[in-house]
Amino acid sequence: MSMTQRERFHAIARFQPFDRLPVIEWATWWNKTIERWRGEGLPRTIDGTVPIAEYFGLDVYEQHWFRMRRNLPPTPHKDGVLVKNSDDYERLRPHLYPWPPCEPAKFERWKQEREAGAKVFWITLEGFFWFPRTLFGIEAHLTAFYDEPELMHRINADLADYHIRIVEWLGKICAPDFMTFAEDMSYNHGSMIAKPMFDEFMKPYYQRVVPRLKEHGVVTLVDSDGDITKPVGWFQEAGLEGALPLERQAGVDIAKLRALYPRMVFMGHYDKMAMDKGEAALRAEFERLLPTAAHGGFFPSVDHQTPPGVSYEQYQCYLRLFREYARSAGTLTRA
Repeated sequence: MSMTQRERFHAIARFQPFDRLPVIEWATWWNKTIERWRGEGLPRTIDGTVPIAEYFGLDVYEQHWFRMRRNLPPTPHKDGVLVKNSDDYERLRPHLYPWPPCEPAKFERWKQEREAGAKVFWITLEGFFWFPRTLFGIEAHLTAFYDEPELMHRINADLADYHIRIVEWLGKICAPDFMTFAEDMSYNHGSMIAKPMFDEFMKPYYQRVVPRLKEHGVVTLVDSDGDITKPVGWFQEAGLEGALPLERQAGVDIAKLRALYPRMVFMGHYDKMAMDKGEAALRAEFERLLPTAAHGGFFPSVDHQTPPGVSYEQYQCYLRLFREYARSAGTLTRA
């Protein structure tokens, strides 16, 4: 059984048999990592996320991030914050939610390429925690749940409308294979907000947008750093199907997640801090992940970006082992 990249992605996401795991970098590399590798063997003529992935022989997962704002006017606030109250938001709103959201040429190309199944395509939308934070600033955003609840709802209602409009626009050109909502609402000890806040200010808007994505066959994931062990369940209740990057340094454990959420889709979780520790450490990390990966619904990959402490040679070793274990998982899933 040999599958195209798209066939393989959807089989794993649906917990169906697959030939092997994808060998992927879901996130782009740190620029400092690439700078280091330029001096150790990576040709300078190879540039850009997709060309570098192809150079390394990776399975290509191509992303587009939709930005929610464009050509913002100067803020009247000395601290640089964009929004402090409803008046600020009304002043700024004409510069938010740009339309069209981007040039359609990229998605026309995706439509042509997806028929061959040689790439997996995904998009990122800014989530209902992430986007208000970009307007209020970090500290004021957390207090706005209490101080500006009506404005919080107004922003997220507008954001949901915009997301739905994007989804319908994309659906007429080329719906992606999967998507992420950028959130980053956890740190290394758990969520930055309590579940009642999630249920009031975020869940209703997810419940508006996620069904529209699913109508187009899009797998829906949340992207949050930190310990998301508990919040994953909140997102599941809101209709999302999975999460990434499952940061090991925050104490996330794929075996625990799989026990708690047996049908959710996960991506990432390979401990980036093991990548410069030698082959034995690299193997141990793959051995930790393999039992879960072999049963589907899990795409191992670096749990964030490959750090600049990893040499070009060490990365080549990592990829060699990744391919070995990717084939092993395919063998196990067919056993």
